[in-house]
Parts: sequence; structure tokens; C-alpha cells
Amino acid sequence: MMTPYNEPEVLELLQEESTRRKGFEMIVSQYSEQLYWQIRRMVLSHEDANDLLQNTFIKAWTNIDYFRAEAKLATWLYRIALNECLTFLNKQRATATVTIDDPEAMAVQKLESDSYFSGDRVHLLLQKALMALPEKQRMVFNMKYYQGMKYEDMSEIFGTSVGALKASYHHAVKKIEKFLEGVD
Repeated sequence: MMTPYNEPEVLELLQEESTRRKGFEMIVSQYSEQLYWQIRRMVLSHEDANDLLQNTFIKAWTNIDYFRAEAKLATWLYRIALNECLTFLNKQRATATVTIDDPEAMAVQKLESDSYFSGDRVHLLLQKALMALPEKQRMVFNMKYYQGMKYEDMSEIFGTSVGALKASYHHAVKKIEKFLEGVD
């Protein structure tokens, strides 16, 4: 039976070289699924999300000595994942602008052809609406809507005020509603 996740205990395990691997395995076990879905909602593709999740944990492992426990581990991991997503999306956009004019359309096409995508028409329309949002609004919407994350926690991840995040979420919701109103 696996012991329940206890962050103070995990932080202690990370301090000692002999127990660091065990502590990190507990982190991976605790946060893999929620980080995967946050990344997946940003990049849409299952394969890309898996790669970025792996990159996130590799960066966390190689930089674990720099984690100062001033924030929660989840906040630190989300920030790494967020940066990985932004880097990936910027690279993807740079290559997409050479080949086509609409990188969002390419992302939706990628989603439609993804064998792991099991959503219905409504879910696909929501994904199209989300892809039309600016990246930060999309990330804020995903964290609030899908994960129920508190604005205070998002504030630590983004380094942005709670008020700005609330406004970002509100604008995202309005844009999604407007997008969906225009659909038959």
C-alpha cells in the first residue's frame, strides 16, 4: 500500500541524497496526472503533452537543489510546465508561420486527427474556441475551469495579481461564449 502524499515529508526526503530519488518518485506520482492534463489542454496532442510532461519532470529533477520551498511544490511544477508549454508553442508557431498562416487551425487539425482524442462535437468546438484565445487567457481558463484552481494559487504560478487573473478568466469566458454563439 502506498503511503499518502505528505509534502513536508517529501521535502525532507529531497534534502538527503540517499532519499532524494524516493521523494522525487512521490512527487511524480502525486502530480503527473494533473500536470499532464494542464499541458494537454495547452498543446492538445497526447504525444506532445507526454513529451512536455517528461521535460517538466526532467527540469524539476535537475533543478531540485534550487527549490527553496518558498512556494508549494505544485506551484513550482506548474511554473516549469507553463514555461515548457510556452517554449513549445512558440517554437511550433515559428515553424507554422513558415508553412501556413493560421497556427490555431493547424492545432485543431492536429487534435481532430489525434487517435487519443475521444471528445464529441461540443468538446471539439470548445477546443476550437480555446485555441482562439491568447495563451495566457487559455491557461487561466484551463486552470480555473477544468481544475478549479484558486486565483491565489494561479497568482503564484503566473506572478500576476488575483484581479488580473479574474479579469483574464472573465474575458476568456466571454470570448468562448461569443465563439460558440456563432456556431450552428
